[in-house]
Amino acid sequence: MEYNTTRSKMLMPEYGRNVQRMVEYLLTIEEPAARLRNAEAVIELMGTLNPHLKTIEDYKHKLWDHLYQMTDFKLDVASPYPRPTPEQVFKKPEVLPYPQGGIAHKHFGKNLEGLIEKAMAETDPEKKQGFTQTIGYYMKLAYTNWHREPVHDDMIRTELAALTNGELMYEPGGYRVYFDTRTNFKQRNNNNNNNRNYKGGGGGQGNQRNFGNNGYNKNRKFNKNKNK
Repeated sequence: MEYNTTRSKMLMPEYGRNVQRMVEYLLTIEEPAARLRNAEAVIELMGTLNPHLKTIEDYKHKLWDHLYQMTDFKLDVASPYPRPTPEQVFKKPEVLPYPQGGIAHKHFGKNLEGLIEKAMAETDPEKKQGFTQTIGYYMKLAYTNWHREPVHDDMIRTELAALTNGELMYEPGGYRVYFDTRTNFKQRNNNNNNNRNYKGGGGGQGNQRNFGNNGYNKNRKFNKNKNK
């Protein structure tokens, strides 16, 4: 019985042991033309066993790279793609420069710090106040994302002044944020219902329309001589 411990190491286990044996056989073929034909047949088999690779752009190039990896880069054939090197295949990606600084006020987000810096660097007083009003409006929106109760302008003014050491002073009254649209929706529905009840209630034209031609009207006079 043959155990996996006695077999050769599978460099790419996703293709299976049979494909690994075919690839090992390629290295024993001495004629270049025959080796290329067999390599192309193995490439077709690899694409059939892994159809998800066909969704990748230029997937044949990827299959050839896998074939070279399965031979430990020892295969020598005239492939339609340049032969890869171990340094290119196993190259580690560059480390991404993640920001290391923490956010002082996480409920407002990182963007608020950049807005405050830009506003404090503005020299024109009118533009600076415009930046301040925009920052206050943004703070209101950020606040309503985490709290259900409404935010008061004085609280935004106090907090922005504390963040900027009193340099940016928000002017209340210029902006309004509706923190709960469901309340307004219910109020509109109640108003609509009241209007409908008012139009259809009472002794006015609404009752007369509801009675119609077949309804009974107690104020109607009975004419005894009508049928005579």
